Formats: sequence, structure tokens, C-alpha cells
Amino acid sequence: MTQSEAMTLLKEAIWLILKLSAPLLIVSIVIGLVISIFQAATQIHEQTLTFVPKIVAIAILLIILGSWMLTSMTDFFQSIMNYAAGL
Repeated sequence: MTQSEAMTLLKEAIWLILKLSAPLLIVSIVIGLVISIFQAATQIHEQTLTFVPKIVAIAILLIILGSWMLTSMTDFFQSIMNYAAGL
């Protein structure tokens, strides 16, 4: 394996990580921002108020996007194994 092939493989892995984690992170940030604005407006500073909606939203998002995420990871793993078999 040459250095350029290793860098290409690393680049694809990082891109896959970003692609899979972006929806979860974006939803978590948006919900956190909305709840923070709500807490600032009402002066309710309950710690659990931020965690429960985030957990519920991320669980729903994982149910919706879970098959796509698993398919993406499986395809990447298969491409790595096919590449390793060709070495």
C-alpha cells in the first residue's frame, strides 16, 4: 500500500464519519439552542430539561436514519476488505 492509497483510505473514512455524525450533531445543536433560548426567556434552569429532548430526538433520528447509516458503514467496510483482498 502506497502512501497516497493510505491517505485516500483515511480521507474516505473521515468523510464517512462526518457524513454519518452530521445529522445527529445538527439536531442536537438545534434542540440545545432552542431549549437554551427557552430557559433564558423563562429563567428555568433545570439541567434535565436539555437532556431529555435531545435523547428523544436522537433516538428518533437513529430509528429513521439507522438503516442508511448501517448500509454506509457496511459498504465502506466491504470496500476496505475488497481492497485488502487485492493486495
